[in-house]
Amino acid sequence: MMARLHSSSLVLVAVGAFSAACGDPEFARSAGNLGGGGMGPSTSTTTDPDGPGVTVGNGGNGSGGEGGDNPVGAVCGDGVVDSGEACDDGNTESADGCTTLCELEAGWLCLVPGEPCEYTVVCGDGFIGGAETCDDQNEDAGDGCSGSCVLEPGWICPVVGAACVAAACGDAILVGQERCDDGNSDDDDGCSETCQLEPGFKCEVPGEACVPTTCGDGAIEGSEQCDQIDPLTGGPDHNLGDGCGVDCKFEPLCEGFEPCTTVCGDGLRLPGGMEECDDGNNLPGDGCAPDCTEELGYNCEDVVVVPDPLILPYVVRDFSAAHEDFERDNDQGQIDPGICEAILPADGKPVYAFPPPFPEGPGSTSTAENYAQWYRDVPGTNFPFVRQLAFDRLGSGEYEYSTDTFFPLTNDEGFGESFPAEDLEGNPVGLRNFHFTSEVRYWFEFKGTETFSFRGDDDVWVFVNSQRVADIGGTHGPRDIDFNLTVGLGDSLSMEVGNVYEIVVFQAERHTTASNYRLTLGDFVSPLSVCLPVCGDGIKTPTEACDLGEDGNDGSYGGCDVDCTFGPRCGDGDVQEEEEECDDGANVSPYEGCAPGCTPGALCGDGEVDSLFGEECDDGVNDGGYGECGDGCVVDTFCGDGEVEPGIEECDDGNSSNEDTCRNDCTRPNNPD
Repeated sequence: MMARLHSSSLVLVAVGAFSAACGDPEFARSAGNLGGGGMGPSTSTTTDPDGPGVTVGNGGNGSGGEGGDNPVGAVCGDGVVDSGEACDDGNTESADGCTTLCELEAGWLCLVPGEPCEYTVVCGDGFIGGAETCDDQNEDAGDGCSGSCVLEPGWICPVVGAACVAAACGDAILVGQERCDDGNSDDDDGCSETCQLEPGFKCEVPGEACVPTTCGDGAIEGSEQCDQIDPLTGGPDHNLGDGCGVDCKFEPLCEGFEPCTTVCGDGLRLPGGMEECDDGNNLPGDGCAPDCTEELGYNCEDVVVVPDPLILPYVVRDFSAAHEDFERDNDQGQIDPGICEAILPADGKPVYAFPPPFPEGPGSTSTAENYAQWYRDVPGTNFPFVRQLAFDRLGSGEYEYSTDTFFPLTNDEGFGESFPAEDLEGNPVGLRNFHFTSEVRYWFEFKGTETFSFRGDDDVWVFVNSQRVADIGGTHGPRDIDFNLTVGLGDSLSMEVGNVYEIVVFQAERHTTASNYRLTLGDFVSPLSVCLPVCGDGIKTPTEACDLGEDGNDGSYGGCDVDCTFGPRCGDGDVQEEEEECDDGANVSPYEGCAPGCTPGALCGDGEVDSLFGEECDDGVNDGGYGECGDGCVVDTFCGDGEVEPGIEECDDGNSSNEDTCRNDCTRPNNPD
């Protein structure tokens, strides 16, 4: 601002102005020029009590007086915190804690002038700050909150400082305690509605459909517990009772007349054994760990599971009618007892006993070599298939599979031979694929109350604990077998209550024109470990949203309900007025949105310099001006920007050095010459 002068005075004014990097622009003193007439005194006037003034030289014809000295004013970046500065780290760079205008940036601490500032936001401290979108009190990646405290895809971190959890099952992102995620929440497609792997499937690529596993290819995949190749054929192992079932699940191993030995995952837990639980699989996260120990947060109890239906895998082998033991000439269609030995050998297959011929002619079988093919895979002689028997639960509690058209193979499977068939009442049912054998095994904990019933044709042999208890061989019509597996019968079979034993049914369909099969099992169902999460024990399980303990599950804000579901919380999309300022359901916008903790994120105009988000300054108004903060929190023109501001700066070389031709207050040095 210029001083008011008398009109009679001859005035020559030189104005030198500058602005410090912080605050309003100041006018600097400059040297007075030589005036005409006598030597006039030099007068100095200033508009700022702390700043340099405007010098006016006046006088007669003499030379003008020299202006006063030009002291260096307060400058941002000189390492000294001057009046109006909040910090000065010795440079004019932003995003290091102290801005170009020497304003303190959010999340920084600048204790020692001239020294670098210290970033105070610490990932892993359980608090949200700076650009963090989560903090789970660690710096581990892959748990939902990255090593730099940024939310990872597929996760939510609903409680600051607590563990993150999978955002949703069905989002095609495999995280947390999910064992699969096929992009939907449907059951029975390989990946359950809780994103747990279902038996018989593998789910290798998140977001893509699960595919069935191939039991018998030698590769353990998906939920398979085992997978074996038949060493004799090189193909899938169809030998039941060898420890690995045709469904690729563990089986108990049975030798001689001794109790069967169980393995973890076979669903049978012996009283007094080493297993804490056995739920019939080796999958983690369901309460019973792969080593059959109880997982934290669960309680496992042995209960009699009542499936409906009861599913048992069995093996069917298709033969040609040309085989010597099928559709035999002169077959009398009678019961042919004694075809096989009464004891099963170590491999669990019946042994030919060379039975005597029928009184009226030859028997229904040929040789031991041919009989040995009935229940073994013999390439070129038979075709093996794995099928399932679905037993319905009766009102009596028994399980029964019953059909008077037992044709497990289609007409084009195996040898593809079909013949006219009839039902039990002699009604024609079309062409069917005859000439096959079947084998089904089941393991049970002996109680002395089991009952067994069978009706069918042709051959049927039943073995319990490797000993034959029923023999109705021959190509006869439907015949019945019934027995109660009492404690007394068990004693005769070297069985003890509480141990596990095997029952196996061998059947053959060798002659047209009907095929009947009815198998009824009573009280053969064994206890199975059922593991349920314990809500209120303070341990969160995959099926619980939260668990803060019995006292903590009170449904309070940010807490957990009594049923281990979330109470009102930040992230539920509802603004809890007493607790939250915002809630958009995600709350991961630390700038210009809703930030973690349901507090508004930083924004330009809040009076804090958030350099992490590109702000150079923020005075809360941001209306611009020399040395001031402008629109968008960007600094307007200032001393040190490398461009001379007309009328305000004498020079601007873009640095803060006083040793060159432009001082750090954007004025020229005095030049006596």
